[in-house]
Amino acid sequence: MKLSKIYDPREMNSYQFVAATGLVMTIVANLILLLIGKSIESFSALYLCWFVFFGAGTLANLNSKPSDQDHHHHH
Repeated sequence: MKLSKIYDPREMNSYQFVAATGLVMTIVANLILLLIGKSIESFSALYLCWFVFFGAGTLANLNSKPSDQDHHHHH
């Protein structure tokens, strides 16, 4: 098991990359909401969604063969 598939963006699959990007964007949006004094009911549920999406992508990535993803690279 190659643990760098979990934290290294160059080895993440598309699901992990989208989830990580979504998490960053959700954090930024949350900070903006805090700065302007607004709140959205159930906004924190997005964090759970990104975690589940990242987890599913991680399982798929860890169970894939190296030849399965030779054409997917994020630089």
